[in-house]
Parts: sequence; C-alpha cells; structure tokens
Amino acid sequence: MTVYVDNYRVPATVGRIRGRWSHLTADTTEELHEFADRLGHRREWFQARCKLASCPTRDGVCVHFHYDVVDARRTRAIELGAKAIDIREMGAIISSRRARLRAEAGDR
Repeated sequence: MTVYVDNYRVPATVGRIRGRWSHLTADTTEELHEFADRLGHRREWFQARCKLASCPTRDGVCVHFHYDVVDARRTRAIELGAKAIDIREMGAIISSRRARLRAEAGDR
C-alpha cells in the first residue's frame, strides 16, 4: 500500500486559504484517511464524489478520491513517506482504479 502526492500545484483560493494545491491519494481510502489524520487533515476535507456521472464508484466513493493539499502539506506528506508523483502518474492511478472497478462490475 502506498500514499501518493502529485505535483499539480494549481494556484487557487479555497475559503480563506490561498496557495498552490495538489492531490493526496492512496491505494485504499482507509490508508488515505489514516495518512491524512497524521498530516492533520479533517475527514470532511476528503473528496469522494465526482462530477462525472459515468465515473465508477465503490460504496459511494469515486475513483478520483483524494484530499487537496497546499505546498507546505505536500512537503510534509513527502517527509512522512508519501511518494511524490507527476500529475500524469495520478491520471494512470485513476485509470487503473476505473478499469478495476469496471472489470469487477462485469464479473457480477
């Protein structure tokens, strides 16, 4: 199991927080929540829903599940053991999740 943080770093203001935002995800939601707790994230910051109606889900959680992190938290996540990845690698992780869920749905 691995936790990943991408290098998206898109500038944005969310609420009163202005910064460059990246995505923190993991192989499983359980592992992601555990890591996010260590990082100081609140569970309500978890993003589990998708705007795409065609996106496969498991237990109401979309394949795009993640937490957003600003640069300081991205750096801290890497210090805590998250694997730094390119945004294209994040896309590959999501594509793999999507294929796995669709294959499982086809098996039923």
